[in-house]
Amino acid sequence: MSTGHNWTTTPLTADLVRGALDLERTAHGLLPHRLPARARAQYADGQLAMVESQPSGVRLVFRTRATVVELDALPTKRVYVGAPPRPDGVYDLLIDGRLTDRASVTGGNTLTIDMMARTAERQPGPVGTLRFDGLPAVDKDVEIWLPHNETTELVALRTDSPVEPAPPSDRRVWLHHGSSISHGSDAAGPTTTWPALGASLGGVDLINLGLGGSALLDPFTARAMRDTPADLISVKLGINLVNTDVMRLRAFVPAVHGFLDTIRDGHPTAPLLVVSPVLCPIHEDTPGPSMPDLSALSTGRMSFRATGDPAETATGKLTLNVIRDELARIVEQRAAEDPNLYYLDGRELYGAADYAELPLPDELHPDATAHRRIGERFARLAFGTEGPFAGGGAEPQGRREGH
Repeated sequence: MSTGHNWTTTPLTADLVRGALDLERTAHGLLPHRLPARARAQYADGQLAMVESQPSGVRLVFRTRATVVELDALPTKRVYVGAPPRPDGVYDLLIDGRLTDRASVTGGNTLTIDMMARTAERQPGPVGTLRFDGLPAVDKDVEIWLPHNETTELVALRTDSPVEPAPPSDRRVWLHHGSSISHGSDAAGPTTTWPALGASLGGVDLINLGLGGSALLDPFTARAMRDTPADLISVKLGINLVNTDVMRLRAFVPAVHGFLDTIRDGHPTAPLLVVSPVLCPIHEDTPGPSMPDLSALSTGRMSFRATGDPAETATGKLTLNVIRDELARIVEQRAAEDPNLYYLDGRELYGAADYAELPLPDELHPDATAHRRIGERFARLAFGTEGPFAGGGAEPQGRREGH
């Protein structure tokens, strides 16, 4: 803690946190989760446990006259064996809705992941301190967006003036689920992932259930979406089903129907947008699984390759083109009885021309510039005057339910 200020320490409580579905009290503080405890009890997957605890879209929101804000946090930083070091996670500071500053927290735990051996080893580390100063000495709304790709335990919040929870938002709540691209992959920061950009441009509050490597039509994710108050809902499906090679066409079609059925149990009339995969050349017509490219790793660069055989699509293996065709057919079939169900081909967000200009650096994930492009296009296609999310509608669910 810095000296020279009359500090106010504010308890970290749920009324200061937005974008999380659960908050866990730990030995250090408060750990935001993006899946509820009931869902977390229904899998034994270290990958999903890691990514759902990475707080993409989660932010502290409060009002204060403070000119200095300090946040003690315990991050968990990832190290991939053979790959270049990852940058520290980024915290974005917004004042009255405008991005004002950006910083990182050093220290923290370390999770060393060997993708080839499929092992992970955790080493404990110290709590670090995030500091924003020089803020205007007036009443203001402050948002601290947590790193989208770095598990973060919140330890203490200090300011040089008292803090109070921000008033409930009057904006509609957009609940989105997708893969690592929706999670944020290689975006520059938490407010520049494509869903965060889309939400900002669309004037809505985001709950981001983008789960890196884990958009697998899991029933517990559908139930979490069913039970989360929201005005607008989207699901972006496909790439993880191919690159993990977890199911065949016979299982995929009813699984999609079941996933949508469950969401509709809790949100019978909300606009529901099904988005197919963006372009990914290695998997357009070649099934998975995806595997690290050893030749790239040997030069210190992370890249992936498809290891399936295109001929295997005849026996039900999934490719992105197969999935797009099926999703379009499923939505068309269901829309006959569900007028608030919509489909968007992901190649309208990132397609062949975009790949030629902004290729996927590791053959799976877009870079920061492409994230911005995808977010801007989604805002235009979904929130524009002709889009499925256009208009205002009824009283926002998020305001009623406190999300």
